[in-house]
Amino acid sequence: MIDLGLTKIAVIGVVALVVIGPEKLPKVARMAGTLYGRAQRYLNDVKSEVSREMELDELKNLRKQAEEAASTFKDEMENSIGKDMAEVEAALRDQPTTTPALDLYTPTSEDMARKAKDFRRKRVVRSSAVPLWYKQQAGVRTHVISGAARMKRHRPGSRKNASFF
Repeated sequence: MIDLGLTKIAVIGVVALVVIGPEKLPKVARMAGTLYGRAQRYLNDVKSEVSREMELDELKNLRKQAEEAASTFKDEMENSIGKDMAEVEAALRDQPTTTPALDLYTPTSEDMARKAKDFRRKRVVRSSAVPLWYKQQAGVRTHVISGAARMKRHRPGSRKNASFF
């Protein structure tokens, strides 16, 4: 900003003391200090706004560059895919048409009935009745209970067997 040396500040102070007078000098100095602080805050706000605008401009430029790169990459990919598709189509056209067609297997109603019967038999085997003693030994849940009931089972002092009391 302004280059003020110690001698210049002393000269300004002496002139202010003579012009303003010793009674009003503290009040004027306080007012000058507050004005100087406001000016500094305003300059800092302007600097931060300018730097923010510069960053926004840089980001806009980066965005433009990224969009341009993406569009060129997209165009290149479309061109290369188009070339590859043309090569594949040309290769398919050049092949002789005497190749045997693929026989697709279509199941008959007999096959479907046999598969359904096998499925039912396997399902019965999977879901057959398991003895209760085995479920209890393995810890398999036999009844659906709520979370609150499950938590109550594990709380201390909540186990009261009716057979013992």
